[in-house]
Amino acid sequence: MAVVSEVVPAYWDEACKHLVKRDRVMKKLIPQFGEARLQSRGDAFATLARSIVGQQISVKAAQSVWNKWVALTPKFQPAAVLALDVEAQRAAGLSARKVEYLRDLAEHFASGQVHVRQWAQMDDEAIIEELVAIRGIGRWTAEMFLIFHLMRPNVMPLDDVGLLKGISLNYFSGEPVSRAEAREVGDAWAPYRSVAVWYIWRSLDPLPVDY
Repeated sequence: MAVVSEVVPAYWDEACKHLVKRDRVMKKLIPQFGEARLQSRGDAFATLARSIVGQQISVKAAQSVWNKWVALTPKFQPAAVLALDVEAQRAAGLSARKVEYLRDLAEHFASGQVHVRQWAQMDDEAIIEELVAIRGIGRWTAEMFLIFHLMRPNVMPLDDVGLLKGISLNYFSGEPVSRAEAREVGDAWAPYRSVAVWYIWRSLDPLPVDY
């Protein structure tokens, strides 16, 4: 289940060539970021658990809670999380709701309700459907997981505030954009929407995002 540390998508260079040819903004943006690439780390369970721990709190606070929570169990895996004491988890800084969400996540993994080994053969929407059935995981989190963990090349997360802001600044001179307009811009990026989205995020914040 673990993914090798810092895997870079095989399609990245091909995607960049495609986007530079097809899109005037990408032609300008992509060369600005040189060798920076999307990278995948960690395993599926840990990646999703981190996304739940980090909801509605700062990155710094999330890291602190995560470190305390992971320290509660010598072996970080679904069965071990299911055995954790609720009060100990609350003492680590988790809300009662997040404790419930993390338990539900662990149950989905432990019982095989998420088909991790089949994901490579499943399409994006089928994986999103499995993930949003877990409490505390919405479509946006599932799409971030597709981009950052599974490194799917063609995801267009229309609920992402940063993406809409970046499209507004780069394509519409800062005018607000609707989801329909953003979708239209994304149509020109296919079949490499994820790569274009990553460069749009970079245009707002030059530091690569880790998920």
